[in-house]
Amino acid sequence: MIERRPFDSLGGADHGWLKAKHHFSFAGYHDPKRMGWGALRVWNDDTIAAQSGFPPHPHADMEIITYVREGAISHRDSLGNAGRTAAGDVQVMSAGSGITHSEFNLEPGTTRIFQIWIIPDQQGRPPSWGERSFPVGDRSGHFVALASGFSEDTDALPLRTDARVLGATLKAGETAEYSMAPGRYGYLVPAKGSIELNGVKLDARDGAAIRDEALLRVTALEDAELVLVDTAP
Repeated sequence: MIERRPFDSLGGADHGWLKAKHHFSFAGYHDPKRMGWGALRVWNDDTIAAQSGFPPHPHADMEIITYVREGAISHRDSLGNAGRTAAGDVQVMSAGSGITHSEFNLEPGTTRIFQIWIIPDQQGRPPSWGERSFPVGDRSGHFVALASGFSEDTDALPLRTDARVLGATLKAGETAEYSMAPGRYGYLVPAKGSIELNGVKLDARDGAAIRDEALLRVTALEDAELVLVDTAP
């Protein structure tokens, strides 16, 4: 089962400095049919104006993955962590028992991110934060784990949940495959480019909710950049 969720059908908000689209219910957008997908709770498509961002605010008991599509995001938190995550790279904040952070676009141009929230397997653990560079060439033509709760994904940022976040880049006409274990839920979004997923066409920033598909076969109709979440029910 693959349900295409066109970008134009997503919820959203325009705050001036922030233009947000929500794949799932979030803040002022509520759709009882889109409350999450398995343990995946939030997938926000955010466009952040230069020299603006989110002032300090708290989180708890959530795995928060930020995938930077364009520009860069600068992070500071109550643990003393600080970092700048640039386009193509990823940061993970395990909010655990509680953490306060800020995220700003301190760049001269627009920053665009996907922010993905996944429910953790356990609550109340100590919070943590980390970032990692993922060169685009390393995921050319195939999926690479960017963040993962699986011990075998040694090069991925650690997650405290039964899930992985994967990325791939495909040239027009290229195909990549990914196997889904029985009972798993998948959610795929092309950050750039149009693709065909098991016969279903997706345009840039469309979502695809996936269930009961043993093999995902993605063919790029034009140069494409993909983000996929594979999670427990």
